[in-house]
Amino acid sequence: MTKNYDTVIVGGGTGGYVAAIKLSQLGHQVAVVEKNRLGGTCLNKGCIPTKSFLKSAEVINTMKNAELYGITPHKPSFEMANIISQKDKVVNKMQTGIKYLLDKNKVDIYEGTATVLGPSLFSPLAGAVSVSYEDEEKESEILVNDFVVIAAGSKPAELPFMPFDGEIVLSSDDLMYMEDIPKKIAIVGGGVIGVEFATILNAFGSEVTVLEAAEHILPAEDKDVAQAVHKSLSESGVIIKTGVKLEAEGIDIKKDSVGLVIDGNTEVFDKAVVAIGRKANTEELGLQNTKVKMDHGVIEVNEFQQTSESHIYAIGDVTSSQQLAHVAIEEALIAAEHIMDNNPLQLNYDNVPRCIYTSPEVASIGPTTQQLKEKNTEFKTHKLPLSAIAKAVIEDGGEGFIKLNVSPEGDILGASIVGAHATELINQLSLAKFMDASALELSSAVFAHPSVGEIIKEIGLDAEGIAIHV
Repeated sequence: MTKNYDTVIVGGGTGGYVAAIKLSQLGHQVAVVEKNRLGGTCLNKGCIPTKSFLKSAEVINTMKNAELYGITPHKPSFEMANIISQKDKVVNKMQTGIKYLLDKNKVDIYEGTATVLGPSLFSPLAGAVSVSYEDEEKESEILVNDFVVIAAGSKPAELPFMPFDGEIVLSSDDLMYMEDIPKKIAIVGGGVIGVEFATILNAFGSEVTVLEAAEHILPAEDKDVAQAVHKSLSESGVIIKTGVKLEAEGIDIKKDSVGLVIDGNTEVFDKAVVAIGRKANTEELGLQNTKVKMDHGVIEVNEFQQTSESHIYAIGDVTSSQQLAHVAIEEALIAAEHIMDNNPLQLNYDNVPRCIYTSPEVASIGPTTQQLKEKNTEFKTHKLPLSAIAKAVIEDGGEGFIKLNVSPEGDILGASIVGAHATELINQLSLAKFMDASALELSSAVFAHPSVGEIIKEIGLDAEGIAIHV
């Protein structure tokens, strides 16, 4: 069966469904093809479920450390099945919401596997999309279109000598449905995914060891940010070992354990989580039938998300941009506007916030201090403790800091926040940076008192040499 659409979206994740809704609003007849569940990795196996787990972990830690708030501490009891059930309630509610929005915007949904076809009797150009189904009795369909948006997302990357088995060697996907909390677990990779799961599993009662090949965890962030997270995780009982490079001959995977050679010694764990990054889902899309250029499985695009086939676009994790849901959303809007011959505002990736939901939270924007140094950029760093702000002290003792890098003219180049509500506060700095606000303008804005956000005004004042509370 053949059907015609203006645009077909391959992938119903965060970027895919946003692109579909935007294009429908702009007048296109749109179809989305999704082989798993609407919402993609972010909703089903990433951002949202992990934050549900992290909220459960936060409640556990708050109860255990209630003396910080003048309350008798209590060691809570819990069933993992109930925590998973709560996570599933949130996910299902949000997924229902996405289905409602797509229906509201008259977007057709195909629950099958998409394959991009080359030039054929259906279309003189590559890009028609074949949809096949698990039910072999259900006839496949051909979606003929003028434009295609590839939004197929990514999957956890494996180590060649530690392939995922779902039992002993786990991916972050596998952790979404863990029935029992392992007594002793290794997390291979100290990046964002690794440290977030270290926070979760430690709160749930596991003895956690994080193994990172670089000289410090969170290697994409400044050292002082990484050190703050390292200190906090260590104080909570997480063991962190950096400069660890695992080798194939040092891995011993058994039916109920895994042995890892670390610093010359073998240490045995109940399970190991490999969290070394994510790999673009481009292998089975049929892109070899097109002239779309790829580099090691990553689709090459221009500033408007166009591939080398001008009517085929790609957004989100299948491209080389930051693998963040909010990046996929912005790229979806840019692609949709460009398809409609509008003139979309190009995305400045230096204005994209990066959030890490550990305890304390971490959020950053713009180049790191080290990156600015490597580019020989002239700048000055201003850094203040959150303990200067009463609301931050009330929240968690004022743990953490804010750091602002500014140009000699006072322009905001980058910033990092470690501490209470960091992942919310970074939005204020994101807006300021987008609006090209200066440190002086930050210092001149009125911030509510008491609020943790007052630290943003204070760092603006400090950059002008007129700080009040430090």
